[in-house]
Amino acid sequence: MPLELTLRKAAEEVERGDLASVLRARQRLVGLVTSYPDRLDLRARLAAVYRVLGDAAQAGRWSYLCEVRDEAEVAAFERAYRTPLARLAAMNWVSGEAGAPTETARQRLVALQEAASDQLRAELLVADDRDSSWRANVFVLLGLVVVLLCFVVGAVTLVMWVYRWFAG
Repeated sequence: MPLELTLRKAAEEVERGDLASVLRARQRLVGLVTSYPDRLDLRARLAAVYRVLGDAAQAGRWSYLCEVRDEAEVAAFERAYRTPLARLAAMNWVSGEAGAPTETARQRLVALQEAASDQLRAELLVADDRDSSWRANVFVLLGLVVVLLCFVVGAVTLVMWVYRWFAG
């Protein structure tokens, strides 16, 4: 279905106001935002549908990059997606800040990407070193040698016992 026809149908469904129609309009707009992720006007329309549905977090999510946005909805979005990495992933923005059509959207994307980078750096600093020390490696090796020796001694003992039993 062409873009303009889909937008017109979604607008008609929202105007009807019943829940089933609004949900259909939401589904149409989600499909359009998926197909055209860099169009802020589609994101704004999807945010408006979520406002009708009373979902402030999703309205904030889809209006996050728009020129005009409700800060209460943005706060709800940030509460729902607590980390910058989660917010960046939820944005579903595919072309980076270079693809942002407005300076405001570009600035917000850059700020979100910087916050996500800071989060990753902080997580890497806190993360424990996965490489063990050489002492721990030596103890593991000694343990494996002991287990291997026990296995060999057990196997030799079993073979000797079976040999004596058959030999009489």
